Amino acid sequence: MVISLRGVIAATSFLAISTGMNAQSFERRASMRGDGDRGSGKCTIEVVVDGAADVQVRGDSAILTNLRGQPPQWRRFECNGVMPPNPAGFRFQGIDGRGRQTLIRDPRNGGSAVVRIEDPDNGSEGYTFDLIWNGGGGPYTNQYPQRPDFEQDRGRDGRYDRRFTADQAVQVCQDEVRRQAAERFRTNDVTFRRTNIDDGPGRNDRVVGTMEVRQPYQPDQILKFSCSVNFENGRVRTAQIEPLYSEGA
Repeated sequence: MVISLRGVIAATSFLAISTGMNAQSFERRASMRGDGDRGSGKCTIEVVVDGAADVQVRGDSAILTNLRGQPPQWRRFECNGVMPPNPAGFRFQGIDGRGRQTLIRDPRNGGSAVVRIEDPDNGSEGYTFDLIWNGGGGPYTNQYPQRPDFEQDRGRDGRYDRRFTADQAVQVCQDEVRRQAAERFRTNDVTFRRTNIDDGPGRNDRVVGTMEVRQPYQPDQILKFSCSVNFENGRVRTAQIEPLYSEGA
């Protein structure tokens, strides 16, 4: 059988287009902790992968792209500063995960940092890594202000502007609930099933929802959580995790 060069080129082009169409990407903004300084910083990223995926980070934004297998999931993206362009003293550090984590693009060469995660076994796995730097070509900024102590944030009436959005409130609430779950249940395998802003009268500063907690050698748990968030400065006032159904219900 004779295969023409034109046919080979056409088939290759179709494969490349199909692969690009099937790729799934999930964007996320960092949850800013604001305890870094102008000369250094760190971002901690946690994702769930079943197959292979790339994590591309630029500034305080990241894109999680599926390369093969089941769609990957975001768990956590926390930074204490915005990663500057061409960061000095840049370092990648894999924290946990059964497969391979590789820095395939160094941001010191210009552009974004890209980490490739390859999970060889069946089933999904959580992967955590840090991106650390000691300076760079861009200034440190705090995307989500943690305290309203800057004069430029005041309006004409002397009050601070309401800067925290509902999406940001949900993010800080989930971060605090995840931290509590890790301490209480000794696991980071937490999935948020539903998260809403409580729309009850006078309660629109509360974030509520349900979550699933998985522990080794124990049954999975479905729990409910709630947070009270100060929309003026982004602080979580209170957060609690409770059984989905009360005893005797």
